[in-house]
Amino acid sequence: MGTSSRPAVRFALLLALGTGPLAMAQTAPPAQIYSCTDASGKKLTSDRPIAECISREQRVLNADGSIRRVVPPTPTADERSAMEAQQREAALERAVQQDAIRRDRNLLARFPNEAAHHKAREAALDDVRKAVRLSQARLADLARERKPLLDDAEFYVGRPLPSKLKAQLDANDASADAQRTLLQNQQVEVLRIDKLYDAELERLRKLWAGARPGTLGALAGAAASAPRK
Repeated sequence: MGTSSRPAVRFALLLALGTGPLAMAQTAPPAQIYSCTDASGKKLTSDRPIAECISREQRVLNADGSIRRVVPPTPTADERSAMEAQQREAALERAVQQDAIRRDRNLLARFPNEAAHHKAREAALDDVRKAVRLSQARLADLARERKPLLDDAEFYVGRPLPSKLKAQLDANDASADAQRTLLQNQQVEVLRIDKLYDAELERLRKLWAGARPGTLGALAGAAASAPRK
């Protein structure tokens, strides 16, 4: 037999003995095995995910039988919805926490000490206090303007007032009422700004003392450093 025919004979012998490359590939065990117990208690195995156990835990085994990993049950639509809701809630909590950290760091950067915070408070209150003084002055002017009108009205006790005098008194009353409402709103605004700066100062004192940014909860109300117009 020639040397050229020897490889062919060897290959034929390997096939006959079932030890050739093709036979070895056909008989080699799968790289991984899926195993589970179905709803009836029957143990199932496969080289791919087992449809009968889609709602049950499946173990993925190595060829030697050791556990490679565990595949959890496929969640139902309701379970997926609940998981997604939990993920959204967790993401929102993370965002709120990051925002709290950012706000606290901004506070520390803007107000390194109590003197800087007091200066900002006074600046925020300055315009409102000026408006309060203007309203008070205007009310005083209206009161002075009203006095001669009341003096003239004394001549008409028990009689109808002249239309001009009545119109002047009505206009004075309307202006005074409007000014008193404006003054009341301005005074409320002063209290609002003071309250916000008080809350901010309390937070800053804790941060200055070493509290970590983002660990003090939410600051009550809007940012004091941005008062309403």
